[in-house]
Amino acid sequence: MNIVLLEPEIPANTGNIGRTCVATGTSLHLIYPLGFSLDEKQLKRAGLDYWKDLCFYTYSDWGDFIRKKPGARLIFATTKATVCYSDFKYEPDDYIVFGKESAGIPEEILIEHPDSCVRIPMLGDTRSLNLGNSAAIILYEALRQQKFPGLQSAGKLHRLHW
Repeated sequence: MNIVLLEPEIPANTGNIGRTCVATGTSLHLIYPLGFSLDEKQLKRAGLDYWKDLCFYTYSDWGDFIRKKPGARLIFATTKATVCYSDFKYEPDDYIVFGKESAGIPEEILIEHPDSCVRIPMLGDTRSLNLGNSAAIILYEALRQQKFPGLQSAGKLHRLHW
């Protein structure tokens, strides 16, 4: 699986998403401009000591990403979609795209991919969820549909035994 962040603005969100990517074997794709530096302290703090294990790629802009990923199956997470994220059928090599925190994915991009847009249901006038939460919700649904390939299914107690 792949998570794509289009122009992310908040380093802590990207750090948290990076940590989730490491925990799930997911690649992270960051599309400039970023609202922070990749060596920013908040980014590393949110990603804890996992950042060194993260498989991530950077792209100068959306066009650069599209040129370098021809034929990639793109799924767009947006509040403007009509399809619920849990009703969508994910595939192992999907690229799940999230927009920047303040504006989401530009409508010029969404309009080109109406059948690949998914949303997370929310009450009333709620504009959006935290980017890190949204990425985790959709990524784990995609992984659940694939029966969590390669992921540990049971944890262990540290001091006691079940």
